[in-house]
Amino acid sequence: MQYETAQSLYTQLENSRWTFLDRGRTSAELTIPYVLPPEGHGSHTKYYTPYQGIGARGVNNLSSKLLLALLPPNAPFFRLVIDRYELDKAKAEMGEEGGEQLRTDLEKALSEVERAVSQEVEVEAFRVGVFEALKNLLITGNTLLYLPDDGGMRVFRPDRYVVKRDAMGNVTHIAVKETVAPFMLPEEVRQEVYKESKDNNCDLYTSIVRNGDKFDVQQDVKGIVIEESKGSYSIDKSPWLPLRYTRIDGEDYGRGFVEEYIGDLKSLESLTQAIVEGSAAAAKVLFMVNPNGTTRARTLAEAPNGAIVQGSEGDVSVLQLNKFNDFRVAQTVMAQIQDRLSHAFLLNSNVVRDAERVTAEEIRMLSQELEAALGGLYSILSQEFQLPLVTRLMDRMSKKGRLPKLPKDIVKPTVVTGVEALGRGNDLNRLDMFLAGANQVVGPEAVAQYVNVGDYFKRRATALGIETEGLIKSDEELQQQMQQAQQQEMMMKLGAPAVGPAINAMSQQQQAQQQPQEPTGEQ
Repeated sequence: MQYETAQSLYTQLENSRWTFLDRGRTSAELTIPYVLPPEGHGSHTKYYTPYQGIGARGVNNLSSKLLLALLPPNAPFFRLVIDRYELDKAKAEMGEEGGEQLRTDLEKALSEVERAVSQEVEVEAFRVGVFEALKNLLITGNTLLYLPDDGGMRVFRPDRYVVKRDAMGNVTHIAVKETVAPFMLPEEVRQEVYKESKDNNCDLYTSIVRNGDKFDVQQDVKGIVIEESKGSYSIDKSPWLPLRYTRIDGEDYGRGFVEEYIGDLKSLESLTQAIVEGSAAAAKVLFMVNPNGTTRARTLAEAPNGAIVQGSEGDVSVLQLNKFNDFRVAQTVMAQIQDRLSHAFLLNSNVVRDAERVTAEEIRMLSQELEAALGGLYSILSQEFQLPLVTRLMDRMSKKGRLPKLPKDIVKPTVVTGVEALGRGNDLNRLDMFLAGANQVVGPEAVAQYVNVGDYFKRRATALGIETEGLIKSDEELQQQMQQAQQQEMMMKLGAPAVGPAINAMSQQQQAQQQPQEPTGEQ
């Protein structure tokens, strides 16, 4: 593809986007019109007001549930998995005891990394941007996220960017168009812009082009390239995330969830409009006067309540629209369509309780329901949104020294997302199931004999995301506690006068065992 500037790249790819924009605007018109406004919109634009509200309710409901599943507030939404081969090799070098301690320490460190990244999501208020992106995704099928080195997240509508993909669906070209004030541009660029135009705003174009194993980025205004904007990102750490609802071979853009039910939405819109307008007409009261009768219409209209007028009762009648049966048929069809749309948008689902804290099991059930109802959308977003998001956040946090350091030679963490990675609650469940089964089979005595209680407590705390420092006693603290208990027992048995020499003897014996034997010099 031949292009010189980001603007020329945007112009080349713009024509292939119109069909998807038209579909998206039709879907937005029947749900939430401002998500993808009509072309040429501005602050003065009056958006179409749908007669039915089930489309907007459905999109907001699905977006909320997807947000809760993708970024659960109570637990990390991803896991870091240790490279098994490297860990086994490290265990072999350090011995069995040292290897187990290494594994426990690594699990603790990985849990700290997970908590740090999850806290970053909370601090930067990513959920606001993700909720907007999900509405774009459900209605239009496309959205673009930008995660800068600092700050929160930007969301671009499909009418503000273009994208090109290869046959495998990998992104090769992205071009973004945004309106900025000239004073935000570098001085030399601003002077050139003001020479050509005195407008208060100008269009800034950004191109992101794949070049081997990296993305090259540059910006330009009115054909003037901004040299400070040039740079590159590795493919797995790119701040630009183009998302799509569906993946269709040969198409650069996705199609929205609303488009799959556009027939029901259009039918419901027409029926609702007919009933609303018909009901308004039926509610209007009109009196008809016989033109050949003795009753005059003007006299009847001007007469106050309770007045005596001349006329005949048979000359006056009330207009009534006998459309009740027609309305009933329309309402029956509407009820059937609403029921279908309620199931499609999960409006009648009650998987998650109305409570302050939602459990990990509820999040897992919600994710499975979304996976089944939305045709694998949760799996798509876990790979195309969660995975790049985690990689990007870990990269920018590590550059600032805000992540715990891990031994690179031993740990090669793999990011796992999706249903199986909803925090470390799965590890906790498996751990409890193991101990419960062992207790039933061999009894509590055997469990106490073979299970390392201290390691169990550390792993359980790690699975729950609890900081163990200062909470769980170390081996030295346990040994000191046992010594104190022995001393107290001896005081009770021997009495105070005889305890002193015994304690001194025990202390000397322990010190002699701990000190290394010095060589005597004799051969």
